[in-house]
Amino acid sequence: MRTPPPPTDTHRRRLTAGLLALLLTCTPLAACSSDSDDNPLNIPTYDPDAAASAEASESAAAAAASASAAASAEAAGIVTAESLSTDRYEVTSIPEDLDEQQTEVLKAFINYDQVTWNIWFTGTGIENAQAVATGDVLTTITENFENLNGKIDQGTVRIAVSEVAVVTFDTSQSTAEVRVCEDLSGITTYDASGQDISTNESHYRYDILVTMTSEDDTWKSSVEETLSTNECVV
Repeated sequence: MRTPPPPTDTHRRRLTAGLLALLLTCTPLAACSSDSDDNPLNIPTYDPDAAASAEASESAAAAAASASAAASAEAAGIVTAESLSTDRYEVTSIPEDLDEQQTEVLKAFINYDQVTWNIWFTGTGIENAQAVATGDVLTTITENFENLNGKIDQGTVRIAVSEVAVVTFDTSQSTAEVRVCEDLSGITTYDASGQDISTNESHYRYDILVTMTSEDDTWKSSVEETLSTNECVV
């Protein structure tokens, strides 16, 4: 290693300026400290443990603020992707500027999808399907439940909602369409003995168009159509 030359006046001025900048910019996040016994110039020194603690505190505060904001939004009737999510069902995005009617359709769809996934997660709850599904969709859910034979899903399903559109709205029957990308890459399927029976198709992403039908002032899923496989983005 080369020995550095003795400091010149220019070097001394830069050193003094550097120390002054350190003194002025030492913040709680930088976690600086000083010890008068070991540090006669009282120059702040970097404390990595304090820095980690400060960063963790800031992260926790940010998470708390985010959760508080989501709770406030939900209390105010504002629907967000976060407010619609659960531990096993993550909504990554929803359309912006939905009107009141579109928002009701969106909430009904999410409720239907979560009820259905809870059936596959737990192997129970088929009695709840009739409140959220009708027509071909209800028939399919019932048939799939009867053929479970102890199979269950585990993990997290991820959903991106790209479109919510009210197709018809009249006094006889209202219909709407919800387009979603459903990502199953985080889902594992087990048989009754606990063996992993997942296939490649089990982990695909599906672009799905769901028709919601209003029955007795309640939106229910009535038709599902898969538009593409592994082409949509969550």
